[in-house]
Amino acid sequence: MPAFAYQALDASGKTQRGVLQGDTARAVRGSLRERGLNPLSVEEVREGAARRRGAFSPHGLSAVQLALLTRQLSTLIGAGLPIDEALAALSEQAENERQRGLTMSLRARVMEGASLAQALGDFPESFPEIFRATVAAGEQSGRLESVLDRLADYAEARDALKQKMLAALAYPLLLSLVAIAVVTGLLTWVVPQIVGVFQNLHQTLPLATRVLIAVSAFLRSWGWAILVLLVVAVVAARVALRSEAMRHRWHGWLLRLPLVGRLTRAANTARATRTLALLAGSAVPLLDALGIAAQVVPNLPMREALKRAAFKVREGSAFSRALGESGLFPPVALRLIASGERSGELPRMLEEAAQQQQRELDRWLTALTAVLGPAVILAVGAMVLFIVLAILLPIFNLNQMVK
Repeated sequence: MPAFAYQALDASGKTQRGVLQGDTARAVRGSLRERGLNPLSVEEVREGAARRRGAFSPHGLSAVQLALLTRQLSTLIGAGLPIDEALAALSEQAENERQRGLTMSLRARVMEGASLAQALGDFPESFPEIFRATVAAGEQSGRLESVLDRLADYAEARDALKQKMLAALAYPLLLSLVAIAVVTGLLTWVVPQIVGVFQNLHQTLPLATRVLIAVSAFLRSWGWAILVLLVVAVVAARVALRSEAMRHRWHGWLLRLPLVGRLTRAANTARATRTLALLAGSAVPLLDALGIAAQVVPNLPMREALKRAAFKVREGSAFSRALGESGLFPPVALRLIASGERSGELPRMLEEAAQQQQRELDRWLTALTAVLGPAVILAVGAMVLFIVLAILLPIFNLNQMVK
C-alpha cells in the first residue's frame, strides 16, 4: 500500500500536513474527509514529488538520522521481524513527518515485491549509492542484519570525522574573527580619538605613531571598500569553483601545501579505505566498490586516481600497485592494502588503513588546534602592543614636543 503526502484544511481553516497510506489518492482523500479534513492536495510519496511538496529536505536525511535509522532497522531485523514490519515499526516512532513518509514509502515498495535495496534506490538523496549497493549484497548473501549494522557504524564514523574537523577549525576561526573585530574597532574608533590630540601639537610624531595614524585613516576611509572586495572575492571564488576544471586545480594545489596537503590526503584516504572496507566485507565486487568509493572522495585528483586504479585492476593489476602509481595516497596505507591482498584479508586491512589514517588525522588536528590558538593570541597581542606603544611614545616625548 503506497504512502501519500497530503495537505488539508481542518475545521478552523488551518493547514494540516502529513502522510497516510492508501490504495489510491482517492481513497486517501476519502479518509481525510472522514476525519473532518478538507484535502487540498494528495500526492504519492516519491523523492522527486516529495521534494517539490517539501515533505523531504533537499539534502535527504542527515548523517545522524541515517545512522540511527540504519541501526534501528538492523536491530529490528535481527530480532526476527520481516522487513515490512520493521519499516512499519520505524514509521510509527519517526521523529517527524519527513522520516515517517520515507519509511512508509520504503515499506510500500517492499510490500509491492521490491527488494530493500530497490526501495532505497527510489530515494537517492536520502540513501547514497554505497548504502544501496551494500544492502543489495547483504540481501543476496543473507547477511542483511550484519550489513546494516556495519552501515550504521560507517555512517557514524563519517559523521564523527566531519565533526572532529569542524571542531578543530572552529576555535581558531572564532578567535581570529574576534581578534579582527577588536583590532578593527581599536583602529577605527579608539585610536583616532587619542591620537588626534598629538596631531594638534604640530610636532614630528614617532614613526610608529605616524604608521598607526595612516592605517587608522585608511581603514576609516576605505574600510567599506575592503569589505566589499572581500565579499566579491568570496562570491567570485564560489562561482569559479563550480567549474570542475577550476575545482580540480584548486584541489591539486591543496595537496601540494605542506600541512594542508597532508591533512587532505589523510582525510580522503580514510574515507576511501573505510568505504572500500565496508563494501569488500559485504561481498561487493572490488571493481564496483572502487567506483562507489570514488564518489565519496571529495578531492578530485584523488577521486580520479581511484578511477584509474579501477581501470588498471580491471586489466589485471594489483590494487595496491595501481593505487600507488598516482603518488597521492600515503605509503603506509598502500603497504597495508598490499599486505591484505597477499594474505587474502583485504577488507580487514582496508579497515586498518582507514583507522591508521584516522589516527594520523586526529594527531595532526590536535597539534594544529594546539598551535593555531596560541598563534592567533600572540598575533593579536603583538598588534595591540604596537597600538599601545604607538600611543604612548608621543606621551613619553610630550615635554619635548611642547617646548
